[in-house]
Amino acid sequence: MVALCIISLTCLVSVFAYILVPDKTPSANNMIIELGAKQPGFTTQLLYIPKANIPKHNNRLFEWFNGTPSAYNAIPVNGYRFDGDKIVVRHYIDDGIEDTLTYTAAQLIPDGMLQEMQSAQQQYINTHNIATHTFYLGTDRFSRDILSRLIIGSRVTLSVGLVAVLLSLTIGIILGSLAGYYGGWVDNAVMWVINILYAIPTLLLVFAITLTIGKGFWEIFIAIGLSMWVGAARLIRGQVMAIKEQEYVTAARALGLGDMRIIFRHILPNIAGPIIVIAAGNFAAAILIEAGLSFLGFGVQPPAPSWGLMIKEHYNFLLTNRPLLALIPGIAIMLIVYAFNILGNALRDILDVKG
Repeated sequence: MVALCIISLTCLVSVFAYILVPDKTPSANNMIIELGAKQPGFTTQLLYIPKANIPKHNNRLFEWFNGTPSAYNAIPVNGYRFDGDKIVVRHYIDDGIEDTLTYTAAQLIPDGMLQEMQSAQQQYINTHNIATHTFYLGTDRFSRDILSRLIIGSRVTLSVGLVAVLLSLTIGIILGSLAGYYGGWVDNAVMWVINILYAIPTLLLVFAITLTIGKGFWEIFIAIGLSMWVGAARLIRGQVMAIKEQEYVTAARALGLGDMRIIFRHILPNIAGPIIVIAAGNFAAAILIEAGLSFLGFGVQPPAPSWGLMIKEHYNFLLTNRPLLALIPGIAIMLIVYAFNILGNALRDILDVKG
């Protein structure tokens, strides 16, 4: 149940990622240069200055899945005071280092929002130009909010697992069931391919597929799925070979049912237990493979957030006073892989009718 709760929570967080994250920009890639590699809980005031070219917003559904481009540049400040229609801020540069900057109302309030009947101070408040922001998990070395990138990165983690499992199970079920049911040259041909692929290390096989089809977002998922069907096919072949000798399969043949109907309507439903177990195992394995590929630079490419990529970008901080930059995504990977492995073991026990 704990594993199921971890997986369910991760799924909910990934679906509503851009609603939950503090940084709602695409890929949580909003960089505040002065705030690089800050510790968890770091709090500062931010002064928001409208961009010269305000990016166009898309429809709400698109922004729900891809984020909202920011119309402001954020500047960290240690404090501020008003001087007529101007605001004087103490610009935070680094710990113990600051500068003094002065802005007018026209610089801080977007065109069309400047109202003469209000004071400049009131307009700053109404347009949210000054706000206190807390980075609950700190910032990375590129000054991006780690919590936001961790939440959005869960989408990559679950997507790679889902695509890899669907692809590997589809190929594994088709080839494994055909080999186990028909035997003979069909079985020999499928097993020949399986034995060859088993002799190739998984990462090397993924590298080869990636170099063939490219290193894009979906290409990585497909490459991982194409490298994981071998185990599923081998397991399903063995299960089909055992079940095809059962009396109900013989009765189905005697009734004149077609081979495809016997396989997909009578045999496969009776081996659903092992299929579900191997699906959970493949899900965890796909997450680890994607994390390893991203760490080596062959996975999801920046600035898209990936837990493996986050470790790659900050593993050298493990020997400094900022080890959490690499430990936080590592702990996230460990928890989700642990959850899927424990869920697979529990499903095996539940679905084992011989137990």
